[in-house]
Amino acid sequence: MTNIKISNRSLGFVKGALAALALSAEDAVKIPPPAIDEKAAAGTEKAIFAGGCFWGVQGVFQHVKGVTRAVSGYSGGDKDTAVYETVGSGRTGHAESVEITYDPSKITYGQLLQVYFSVAHNPTQLNFQGPDSGTQYRSTIFAENDAQKKIAQSYIAQLDQAKVFPEPIVTTLETGKTFYPAENYHQDFLTLNPTYPYIVYNDLPKVANLKALFPALYSDKPVLVLSASN
Repeated sequence: MTNIKISNRSLGFVKGALAALALSAEDAVKIPPPAIDEKAAAGTEKAIFAGGCFWGVQGVFQHVKGVTRAVSGYSGGDKDTAVYETVGSGRTGHAESVEITYDPSKITYGQLLQVYFSVAHNPTQLNFQGPDSGTQYRSTIFAENDAQKKIAQSYIAQLDQAKVFPEPIVTTLETGKTFYPAENYHQDFLTLNPTYPYIVYNDLPKVANLKALFPALYSDKPVLVLSASN
């Protein structure tokens, strides 16, 4: 872990994190499963989601059964600008995102979207989540193919029609974007830093909400990027 980089990130979070403490537990919304979804299949597939700071998004999906790997990184911009300090400018086109590798015989893309919309972030906020603001924190699904795009578009329309959120979903869809893994000190950050104030106030409630709302999908043991066994 690079302490200077982490401390730079924390400077702007103190007031925002404290304000988010009272709200984070209520962010989760119980939502119906998607009406249109992929069929169970053998092998592995990937999904890429962005929704605020990648620490929490990664931490949530590392606890989802059927997910074999969840990597924090950057999507939406060029390779040369896929660096934390540069992405933080908000001018690179990148969003902090998480690349999820999953077993479609155990969990579907639609179920991943259900977790993403319900507990991983607030899909009614476009360019901010909790104390974080800027296009690098945007709510975006980076569809890997036309099938994923179709499922996501259908699900957004379904949830909006059902009015499960007090405001419309503003999550955007982007295609044809490359995912670039983030620096190692960002990987597994939630698990490795459970007492870090930002994690306590903003992200641990998300994992708790995953367990409460989706007990059948919850795995107590996270799949870690830096673990020697992964």
